[in-house]
Amino acid sequence: MSEIAINDSIDSQPAEELPSATTVALVQLALACGGFGIGTGEFAIMGLLPNVADTFSVTTPQAGYVISAYALGVVIGAPVIAVLAAKMARRTLLLTLMLVFAAGNISSAMAPTFETFTFMRFVSGLPHGAYFGVAALVAASMVPVQRRARAVGRVMLGLTVATLLGTPLTTFFGQSLDWQVAFFSVGFVGLLTVALIWFYVPRDKVSEEAGFLRELGAFRRPQVWLTLGIAAVGYGGMFAMFSYIASTTTEVAMLSESAVPIMLVLFGVGMNAGNFIGSWLADKSLLGTIGGSLVYNIVVLTTFSLTAANPYMLGLCVFLVGCGFAAGPALQTRLMDVAADAQTLAAASNHSAFNIANAIGAWLGGLVIAWGYGFAATGYVGAALSFLGLFVFAASFRLERRGRSAQAA
Repeated sequence: MSEIAINDSIDSQPAEELPSATTVALVQLALACGGFGIGTGEFAIMGLLPNVADTFSVTTPQAGYVISAYALGVVIGAPVIAVLAAKMARRTLLLTLMLVFAAGNISSAMAPTFETFTFMRFVSGLPHGAYFGVAALVAASMVPVQRRARAVGRVMLGLTVATLLGTPLTTFFGQSLDWQVAFFSVGFVGLLTVALIWFYVPRDKVSEEAGFLRELGAFRRPQVWLTLGIAAVGYGGMFAMFSYIASTTTEVAMLSESAVPIMLVLFGVGMNAGNFIGSWLADKSLLGTIGGSLVYNIVVLTTFSLTAANPYMLGLCVFLVGCGFAAGPALQTRLMDVAADAQTLAAASNHSAFNIANAIGAWLGGLVIAWGYGFAATGYVGAALSFLGLFVFAASFRLERRGRSAQAA
C-alpha cells in the first residue's frame, strides 16, 4: 500500500508531491463507495417502512421514528466524533467509521425488537457526517487547489448515485424478498469500503498540534457558523418539496402510484447532474456557486408550486430541484477554507447542517399542508427558505469582503 502523506492543512499538496492520477482515482473510488453505502442506507428505509411496521407490529407512522433516529445520529455524531477523534489519523478514522456503519446496518437487519431496530438506526447514523467530512478532506488534499471542489464532488457522487440506483434496488429487493436483505446489503457495502480504504487510501500523519481544543476552535469562527447556517436554512427547500413528492404526484398531478418511482429517478438524475456541474462551477467561483444556487432554488421551487398540476412540468421541476444539490461540494469546500486548522469538525458538521435542513424543510412543508394550502405549496416553503438563506449568505459575503479590506489595508 502507498505511503503518500495526506496533508493536514487546508491547502492541497505541492505539485511535485501530488500522487499519480491512478492513485487519486482509486482513493476517490474507495471513498465514493462509502458514500454510496451511506446514501443507500439512509434513504432505502423510506420505501420499506410498511414492511418494517408489519414485522414489528407497529403503525407506519410509528415506524417512521427510525428515520428520525438516524437523522439524530447524524446530527450528534458528526461534531462529537470529529472532536473526540482529533488525534486520530484520517485513514484510521475512516476505517473505524465504516466498521461502525457496517456493524450498525447488519445489526439493524438482525434486530429482534422495534426498540432495538430504532437504536441501531441511530448507531448507523453516527458515522455519517464525520465520514463525509473526513473523506472530503482526504480527497481535496490529494489534488491541486483549483480542483478541490471536483475532488469533493467525486466523493459525494457515491451519495448521489445511491439516490439513483442504490435506493431503488435495495427497496425493490427488500420488498420482494425481505426488508432485512436491504440492510444486510448496505452492511456488505460498508465492509467492501473498509477493504478499499485499507488497500488504496494512503497512510497519513497526525499533526502534533492536533487536538479536540483546536477542533472546537472552528466554532469560534463566525464564517463557520454562517456557512453552516446557509446549509441548514437555505437548502431546507429541497427537502420541503421532496418529502411530499409522492402525494404531490398522485393528488396534485393526478398521476398513478406507478409514476412515483419515475419522479424519484428524475430527482436522482438531477442530483447527479447538480453534483457534477456544481463541483466544476465551485472550482471557478466558490461564493458565486453558493449564492447563485440559492437564487436558482428560489426560481425553480416557485415554478414547482405554480405548475405542479401539470405532469410534464412536475417531472421537469423535480429534476431541476434535484440539480440544486450543486451547492453540496461548494459548501463542503467553503468550510475547508473558513475553518483554518479546525477542518475536521467544520467539514463533518456540514452534514449535520444538511440534516437540520431536512428536518426543517419537512416540518414546515407538513405545517403548510396541514393548514390546507395543499402539497404543491411545499415549493413556496422551499423558496422562502432559500430566500432566508440568501440573507445568511449576504452576511457571510460582507464579512468576507471586510476581512479582505482589512488585510489590504
